[in-house]
This record gives sequence, C-alpha cells and structure tokens, in this order.
Amino acid sequence: MDAFYASIEQRDHEEFRGKPLAVGFSGERGVVAAASYEARKFGVHSAMSSKQAIQRCPNLIFTSARFEIYRSVSKQIRNIFFQYTDLVEPLSFDEAFLDVTNSLKNKEFARDIAKEIKDKIFKETGLTASAGISFNKFLAKIASDYNKPDGLFIITPQKAEKFVENLRIENFFGIGKKTAEKMHQLGINTGWDLKQKSEEELIKLFGKQGSVYYLNARAIDNREVNPNRIRKSVGSENTLMEDTNSLPKLCSELDSICRDVLQRMNKISFKGRTVILKIKYSDFKVISKSKTITSFITDFPLLYKIALELLYTVNIDKKIRLIGISIKNSKSELMEDMQKNFQLKIPFKDF
Repeated sequence: MDAFYASIEQRDHEEFRGKPLAVGFSGERGVVAAASYEARKFGVHSAMSSKQAIQRCPNLIFTSARFEIYRSVSKQIRNIFFQYTDLVEPLSFDEAFLDVTNSLKNKEFARDIAKEIKDKIFKETGLTASAGISFNKFLAKIASDYNKPDGLFIITPQKAEKFVENLRIENFFGIGKKTAEKMHQLGINTGWDLKQKSEEELIKLFGKQGSVYYLNARAIDNREVNPNRIRKSVGSENTLMEDTNSLPKLCSELDSICRDVLQRMNKISFKGRTVILKIKYSDFKVISKSKTITSFITDFPLLYKIALELLYTVNIDKKIRLIGISIKNSKSELMEDMQKNFQLKIPFKDF
C-alpha cells in the first residue's frame, strides 16, 4: 500500500488532502509513524523524530494514529488477495507476498492479476497500492517499491540479473542501513560490486546472511510464499516523555510494557521462552539484554521478574530515552513444544 496510515487519514479527512501529513505525536518526544507523499518531498519519513520532521517541514500537520481503523482496512485488502490465491504471506498491515502461479481466477498473466487487484483495492477502499511482479520474493519486493505511488513494475527472468547488477545496495530487500554502510566501506555500492565477492568472503564478512547476499546478487531467492509463516517475536516499547535514569520510573515503565506484551501474546496465542530488554540511551546508543528460560512465559509475574533482572544488569549512569520488552521463540522451541504435546496413538490388535 502507498503511505498506508497517512493515506487512510487523508481519505477520511478532507482537510488533510494534498497537504504534508504525519501520523504520530508532535510533542518533544514524538516519532513519525507514517508520512504522506507531500511530507516525503521534504525528507520526512517514518521513525524520524517529530522534532526533526518539523524542522524539515514547518507546515507539517500531525494526526494521531488509529490502529483499529488501519487493521480493519488491512483485513479488507487481505480478503481481496484471497479472491485470487490461497498463498498469501503477510509482511505487515500493508504488505504481502502473493503466489499467483495457480490463480483462483484462471488468469494467465501476473500483470493482469496485479492490475485487477489494484483496481479492486481502490474501488473498495479508496486507496492506491503498488505492485511488484517477478519470479521470486526478493525481486517482487524490490519491484513493488520501484514505481510508487500507484505503481506496477515487472522484473522478467531475462532482465533480472542485469537489473540487480545496476541496483544500489541500499535498495536491496533485506539490507538495512547499518549493513549498507558496512558494504559501502568495503567498496560494495551496487549489485555488480556485491556479485564480485565469493560466497566464502560474504559469509566471513556477514555471517550466514552472506549466503543470502551471494544468491540475491545473482537474482536468486528460493524461498516459497509461506501463508503459515511462524511469528518469531512479540514486543512493545515506549519512548519516555523525558530521559531518565531513575530506577523507580524505569520499573514503572517496565510494568506497563510487560502487561502490554502479555496482552498481545494472549491475543494471538503466542509462546516464547526468551525475554529481550531493549534500551536506547539519550545519545541514541541502543543495547539489548536477553534471558532464556526452560518453560514458556505465560503470566505477568514471571515476565516482569525477568524484565527486572535484565534491567538490573544495565548501566543507568547515562539517562535512558526508550525502553522495550520483547519475547522471542525459535523454530526449535515450537517443535519441542509440539513434540511434548503430541501423543503417538498405536492401534493395538488382540490376537
């Protein structure tokens, strides 16, 4: 979807249309959750501090997020997807992979399916979407961002490798800001530069992700669209109203954050055994501490106890700007739980 949260607000509020808009809180500690395309022209983007956003765009309008509305519209859009394929893998509220190899509409060309989906989304929600079409997830994701807003872009097998060779490394799906910076320092600026590195070199530099980069540089991604993708973590964090190193205040914040995390876990029947504490200091340095226990975390006292234990290991001489808690599981943990709860039934027969 194109500027999803901001576009919904502009759809629902005539006074916001055609104007630079940010979804979020405009106060001193505020952060931009989403920005309209009018605001993006000034360099405003999501995760930017509201203070910096206003500096870049003095006429920026702020409006509060309405997540229940966004969730409802997301469900509308997903229902449209399911009219075309059962193989839908959501990435977020506003984005998903669709495998339309065997479309339910019996359409031959993915381009026609994408165009029909875009038209249907606009007709039912009044919002525009951009579609990326290719023969694997890596390329389809890049293509979806290539011609926004209201775009439709195709990367064919014949053109794929050349396309990736010319692609800036920061535009690779799966390469974040820090990794891109590291690559630039190594002289890797484009897909062509990345392609010159051996798989062994990339593994040495980037760990197991190096194998993924090696394949992506050659336009290869063998992952299937997985409609049953297992969620790996649930979390919540809060940017404090003012920086603090007061232990009582931090404990109080942890209390409400842990309750929020547990509520989210219960809502989706999530299980996990690893608790991760995230701290962002006033100088924006981020650290994390984690603890894994032998049983799944299902109640507030246990979660809060572990969160406090982790907090007590953190240096709070410096003031803290943000604090968060997440609970993580792994595939092996889930398999272990399934095996524990699975009882083999053998049909014995009397002779």
